[in-house]
Amino acid sequence: MDHVVYVDTKARELEKLLAGEKTMIVRGATGRKLPYGRVQPGDRLFFIHNKGDGRLRVSTLVSEVFNSEKLTEEQAGDLLKTNQSKLNLTTEQIKRWPGKRYLVLITVKDVHSIKPFAIDRSGYGNMDDWLAVGVIESVKK
Repeated sequence: MDHVVYVDTKARELEKLLAGEKTMIVRGATGRKLPYGRVQPGDRLFFIHNKGDGRLRVSTLVSEVFNSEKLTEEQAGDLLKTNQSKLNLTTEQIKRWPGKRYLVLITVKDVHSIKPFAIDRSGYGNMDDWLAVGVIESVKK
Protein backbone atom coordinates (compact mmCIF):
# COMPACT_ATOMS: atom_id res chain seq x y z
CA MET A 1 0.00 0.00 0.00
CA ASP A 2 1.19 3.51 -0.79
CA HIS A 3 0.49 6.47 1.49
CA VAL A 4 0.80 10.24 1.08
CA VAL A 5 2.01 11.79 4.32
CA TYR A 6 1.99 15.51 5.07
CA VAL A 7 4.91 16.54 7.28
CA ASP A 8 5.55 19.63 9.36
CA THR A 9 7.42 22.21 7.27
CA LYS A 10 8.25 24.39 10.28
CA ALA A 11 9.81 21.41 12.12
CA ARG A 12 11.91 20.58 9.02
CA GLU A 13 10.74 16.97 9.07
CA LEU A 14 11.63 16.26 5.41
CA GLU A 15 15.13 17.59 5.88
CA LYS A 16 15.60 15.56 9.07
CA LEU A 17 14.38 12.39 7.34
CA LEU A 18 16.73 12.89 4.39
CA ALA A 19 19.69 13.60 6.68
CA GLY A 20 19.00 10.48 8.76
CA GLU A 21 18.34 12.62 11.85
CA LYS A 22 14.78 11.27 12.00
CA THR A 23 13.98 7.58 11.42
CA MET A 24 10.50 7.45 12.95
CA ILE A 25 7.32 9.44 12.47
CA VAL A 26 4.35 9.71 14.79
CA ARG A 27 0.65 10.19 14.21
CA GLY A 28 -2.01 10.34 16.87
CA ALA A 29 -5.65 11.04 17.56
CA THR A 30 -8.26 10.76 20.27
CA GLY A 31 -9.70 7.80 18.35
CA ARG A 32 -8.29 5.14 16.07
CA LYS A 33 -8.11 7.16 12.87
CA LEU A 34 -5.82 6.82 9.87
CA PRO A 35 -3.09 5.57 9.80
CA TYR A 36 -3.95 3.47 12.89
CA GLY A 37 -4.01 -0.17 11.78
CA ARG A 38 -3.67 0.74 8.10
CA VAL A 39 0.08 0.99 7.61
CA GLN A 40 2.27 -2.12 7.52
CA PRO A 41 5.95 -2.95 7.13
CA GLY A 42 6.83 -2.82 3.43
CA ASP A 43 4.36 -0.03 2.64
CA ARG A 44 5.70 3.00 0.77
CA LEU A 45 5.34 6.50 2.19
CA PHE A 46 5.51 9.61 0.01
CA PHE A 47 6.12 12.83 1.92
CA ILE A 48 4.82 16.28 1.12
CA HIS A 49 5.23 19.57 3.04
CA ASN A 50 2.06 20.61 4.85
CA LYS A 51 2.50 24.21 3.68
CA GLY A 52 4.44 23.65 0.50
CA ASP A 53 3.80 23.66 -3.21
CA GLY A 54 1.69 20.47 -3.17
CA ARG A 55 4.39 18.22 -4.59
CA LEU A 56 5.63 14.94 -3.17
CA ARG A 57 9.40 15.10 -2.69
CA VAL A 58 10.59 12.15 -0.62
CA SER A 59 9.85 8.43 -0.56
CA THR A 60 10.62 5.78 2.05
CA LEU A 61 9.71 2.27 3.11
CA VAL A 62 8.05 1.33 6.37
CA SER A 63 10.18 -1.07 8.40
CA GLU A 64 8.21 -1.23 11.68
CA VAL A 65 4.84 -0.05 13.01
CA PHE A 66 3.59 0.31 16.57
CA ASN A 67 -0.13 1.00 17.14
CA SER A 68 -0.72 1.89 20.79
CA GLU A 69 -3.63 0.88 22.93
CA LYS A 70 -5.55 3.72 24.62
CA LEU A 71 -2.98 5.88 26.43
CA THR A 72 -3.09 8.40 29.24
CA GLU A 73 -1.31 11.69 28.65
CA GLU A 74 1.54 10.48 30.86
CA GLN A 75 1.86 7.16 29.00
CA ALA A 76 1.87 8.95 25.63
CA GLY A 77 4.56 11.35 26.87
CA ASP A 78 6.68 8.46 28.15
CA LEU A 79 6.35 6.63 24.81
CA LEU A 80 7.51 9.74 22.96
CA LYS A 81 10.43 10.31 25.35
CA THR A 82 11.54 6.70 24.90
CA ASN A 83 11.59 7.16 21.12
CA GLN A 84 12.77 10.79 20.91
CA SER A 85 16.16 9.82 19.49
CA LYS A 86 14.35 8.37 16.44
CA LEU A 87 11.48 10.88 16.32
CA ASN A 88 13.61 14.02 16.73
CA LEU A 89 10.54 16.08 17.69
CA THR A 90 10.63 19.83 18.25
CA THR A 91 9.50 21.33 21.56
CA GLU A 92 6.16 22.26 19.94
CA GLN A 93 5.64 18.72 18.65
CA ILE A 94 6.51 17.22 22.05
CA LYS A 95 3.70 19.33 23.57
CA ARG A 96 1.21 18.35 20.86
CA TRP A 97 1.32 14.56 20.81
CA PRO A 98 0.80 13.55 24.48
CA GLY A 99 -2.78 14.86 24.30
CA LYS A 100 -3.65 12.07 21.85
CA ARG A 101 -5.02 8.81 23.26
CA TYR A 102 -3.82 6.63 20.37
CA LEU A 103 -0.36 6.94 18.85
CA VAL A 104 1.12 5.25 15.81
CA LEU A 105 4.92 5.10 15.63
CA ILE A 106 6.28 4.29 12.19
CA THR A 107 9.94 3.44 11.65
CA VAL A 108 11.20 4.14 8.13
CA LYS A 109 14.17 3.05 6.02
CA ASP A 110 15.58 3.78 2.56
CA VAL A 111 14.64 7.47 2.69
CA HIS A 112 15.43 9.22 -0.59
CA SER A 113 14.52 12.24 -2.67
CA ILE A 114 12.31 11.68 -5.69
CA LYS A 115 11.49 13.80 -8.71
CA PRO A 116 8.75 16.08 -7.31
CA PHE A 117 5.21 15.44 -8.55
CA ALA A 118 1.71 16.61 -7.70
CA ILE A 119 -1.26 14.43 -6.84
CA ASP A 120 -5.00 14.63 -7.44
CA ARG A 121 -6.69 14.96 -4.05
CA SER A 122 -10.22 15.21 -5.45
CA GLY A 123 -11.09 11.72 -4.20
CA TYR A 124 -10.14 12.72 -0.65
CA GLY A 125 -12.68 15.23 0.65
CA ASN A 126 -11.32 16.04 4.06
CA MET A 127 -8.00 17.78 4.58
CA ASP A 128 -6.12 15.12 6.46
CA ASP A 129 -2.39 14.70 6.95
CA TRP A 130 -2.41 11.04 5.88
CA LEU A 131 -3.89 9.58 2.69
CA ALA A 132 -3.94 5.84 2.04
CA VAL A 133 -3.88 5.93 -1.77
CA GLY A 134 -3.40 2.27 -2.67
CA VAL A 135 -1.02 2.72 -5.60
CA ILE A 136 0.67 6.11 -5.96
CA GLU A 137 0.29 6.07 -9.75
CA SER A 138 -3.50 6.21 -9.30
CA VAL A 139 -3.30 9.76 -7.87
CA LYS A 140 -0.39 11.21 -9.88
CA LYS A 141 -1.32 14.30 -11.91
